[in-house]
Amino acid sequence: MAIILRLDRVMADRKMSLNALAEKVGIANVNLSKIKTGKISAIRFSTLEAICAALDCQPGDILEYKKEE
Repeated sequence: MAIILRLDRVMADRKMSLNALAEKVGIANVNLSKIKTGKISAIRFSTLEAICAALDCQPGDILEYKKEE
């Protein structure tokens, strides 16, 4: 996959737990965990916006593009 999710890194930088972020974003822990581990194929912009607001970050802090060889 060419898109890498760095949510775990941003959460660690902000010292925010999965439970705390899930509560702030308003999604289930299991769904946020799937985002965190990259086991998703899509993410809603509204969810991405809520995550960025809760973590005070930009989408580029969470998403990284890596060219496939």
